[in-house]
Amino acid sequence: MNILITEDSDVVAALLRGIFQAEPDLRVIGRARDGREAVTLAHELKPDLVTMDIRMPVMDGFEATRMIMATQPLPIVVISSSVDDEELRITFRAIEEGALAVIEKPRGLSHPDFERIRRDLVETCRAMAEVKVVRRRRPQPSAAIFQAPAPRRGGTRHEVVGLALSTGGPQALSTLLAGMPVGYPLPLLVVQHISPGFVGGLVSWLRGQTLLEVCLATANQPLQAGTVYVAPDAHHLEVARHDGRLHTRLSSEPAVDRFRPSATALFHSLARCCGASAIGGIFTGMGSDGSDGLLALHQAGGHVFAQDEESAVVYGMPGAARAAGCVDQVVTLARIPTHLIELARS
Repeated sequence: MNILITEDSDVVAALLRGIFQAEPDLRVIGRARDGREAVTLAHELKPDLVTMDIRMPVMDGFEATRMIMATQPLPIVVISSSVDDEELRITFRAIEEGALAVIEKPRGLSHPDFERIRRDLVETCRAMAEVKVVRRRRPQPSAAIFQAPAPRRGGTRHEVVGLALSTGGPQALSTLLAGMPVGYPLPLLVVQHISPGFVGGLVSWLRGQTLLEVCLATANQPLQAGTVYVAPDAHHLEVARHDGRLHTRLSSEPAVDRFRPSATALFHSLARCCGASAIGGIFTGMGSDGSDGLLALHQAGGHVFAQDEESAVVYGMPGAARAAGCVDQVVTLARIPTHLIELARS
């Protein structure tokens, strides 16, 4: 796999080169020092993948991503230090233009998180190089208003939605939330695997993609209809019931399958607290996080759906859930908003 590194710092570029070239299947074929050079070298060298810094002289990572995706789409992985709000804003604008993932910038061999960041970087780049990329149109927020169904007797009404995403998740969340109507009657809890320090930027960006309320989840929040609660760094997002009402619960219990927040932790809590009144959805992502929790939710009578393979950037998580035998319905990304609306009305 041939990689083009885009990085203005000689020190960081050398660190990235060392990480990649320690892997037998990865080869660095060039290094761009700014966004304009990245655009030129992407066309000349035709790499399998481009790593993209954000803040650079001449042209930043957002503009370079926009130009590459407009003329010769390639898999692009943003490598960002997430040092401030402006860098986060540019990072998610690059995601909006078609970059596939965002990874924390390595901070030196002696840093305590170096091995975790190195592993995430290598695994993500391997997976992203296999993705077929296309030019992407920004989804426009739906102006539709949720139409409540006529009252009916009997049956269990749904009261909460849990969603889990990993690699490719920010783009999928953007598409999903843009299609959701004003007045959607259920709260949505989201576990998105993302490097530490980026979730606040993700929440800010998502607020511009939808007419629903989007917030970073805090402890003991009463769940509100039509509000999206995104799991914070280093905590599992779960639900608890107090006086008959659902609230958020944040847990610092150990990571589950390397992840905290974990999709499995969220879905297990939905199975315990809500059972048949919960909806669980599993989206694009590497690995199998969520499948054990979705199996518990399915066995408790909840509805489980999975994103289809064609629309998923990486099919690991949805594929694992299907292999576990707990998926009630497979849905293409474009139709998931409609699917959630139908479930809320049923």
